[in-house]
Amino acid sequence: MPTTSVTPAAMQEQVRLGESLVVHGELSGNEDLTIEGQFDGTIDLQGHCLTVGAHGQVKAEIRAGRVIIQGTVNGNITARDRIEIRKSGQVVGDLVSPGIAIEDGAYFKGSIEILREGSLQTARVLTSSASGDHDE
Repeated sequence: MPTTSVTPAAMQEQVRLGESLVVHGELSGNEDLTIEGQFDGTIDLQGHCLTVGAHGQVKAEIRAGRVIIQGTVNGNITARDRIEIRKSGQVVGDLVSPGIAIEDGAYFKGSIEILREGSLQTARVLTSSASGDHDE
């Protein structure tokens, strides 16, 4: 029998939350995630990519390495590397990241804070302390 080797890159697949799923709670992990369904809560994927697909509807405070929005997000987003709002995307909330891109046709309502080197650590501390101090 022939043997095949699996490289670590091939094993690292993106997890997908399908269109028919509705999830409430706290989500954290060490891999990339695509949400096509509904999610309500908090998302913490430090160092990884969160993609909200075209059918995705998210109401959450989001912290990730990179965030790509093609669907709808209501909540503040903090990304270590970059936030992208594609033309089909709708975001209501504040954005904090060193890189932010908003395509023509996208909807965005909120504030933007562009981080410089060294200021991301400050933003993480502020985000962590602020997340427990407000009522919704």
